[in-house]
Amino acid sequence: MNIHVTTGRWKLGLFLSLITASLWGILPIALKVLLNQMDAITIIWYRFLIASAILVVYVTLKKGLPSISRMRGSILYLLIAAGIGLSGNYFFYVVGLDYLSPSTATVVIQLAPVFMLLGSLVLFKERFSVRQWAGFAILMTGMFLFFNDRLNDLVSRLNDYSFGVLLITASAVIWAVYALSQKQLLKTFSSETIMFCIYITGSVFFLPFARPAGILKLDTVHFILLVFCAINTLIAYGSFAEALDHWEASRISMVLAIIPLITVAAVRICSFLFPRYIMPEHLNALSLVGTCFVVTGSMLCVLGDNGKMKPL
Repeated sequence: MNIHVTTGRWKLGLFLSLITASLWGILPIALKVLLNQMDAITIIWYRFLIASAILVVYVTLKKGLPSISRMRGSILYLLIAAGIGLSGNYFFYVVGLDYLSPSTATVVIQLAPVFMLLGSLVLFKERFSVRQWAGFAILMTGMFLFFNDRLNDLVSRLNDYSFGVLLITASAVIWAVYALSQKQLLKTFSSETIMFCIYITGSVFFLPFARPAGILKLDTVHFILLVFCAINTLIAYGSFAEALDHWEASRISMVLAIIPLITVAAVRICSFLFPRYIMPEHLNALSLVGTCFVVTGSMLCVLGDNGKMKPL
């Protein structure tokens, strides 16, 4: 298997990773508010549609539409895997968010980079170091602490809360499939071309289940949020895809580990500035400590021996 080699432009990779982390950190807040006036599948469909419409213009002007003849064999399978992965990630995440708070959803989805790393270890025959296993243990401890006051809801029975957590976990697993497929596709296509193919596929797939007319019922605030979610989708995943071209996946995963802290902080700020739309989250001290543990554990997970990060 040909393995994608990064350009080594780590400063650009870091910058793009920070953009991705910031946008993914605030995205669940906007989605949570938008879910009050629009169903999950329609939101997903519009995110794909708007993003693909913008990308078709950009890709056509810059590179020209991708050649269908190149989409065969292993490349076609990787494109299908990436498309299913990102579409499934969107679906399970937004539906799960309907049952959870933004901070809870963001803490659980933090498993995604870890699943991505685990997948890379399997594909490229690497092993976890002692430091990485310690990080994984800290991450899981952080999860336990974060859910300290809701553990009974998670383990005793299947209710709305536990169902939401399961959906977000499924979203994290499927996202790892997308990310690993994307990494290998960069050997053949540019990041813009890959995202264009994925967004077009998602737009077609979700159309039969969407309710496009729902946009006419949105007020100004929720319409702006819908557009923001679509632009967020384009910029965040575009930045992530481009970052993979310049920086190792393990390093990118380490930057993405700060997303829960961004979300927790953003919820507090937004609930203060916009109390009509954002409800404050009452996280106890153990939950806040757990969030920090999740971030720390995620960072350690992507560290190799002696604190050196292992590239894919």
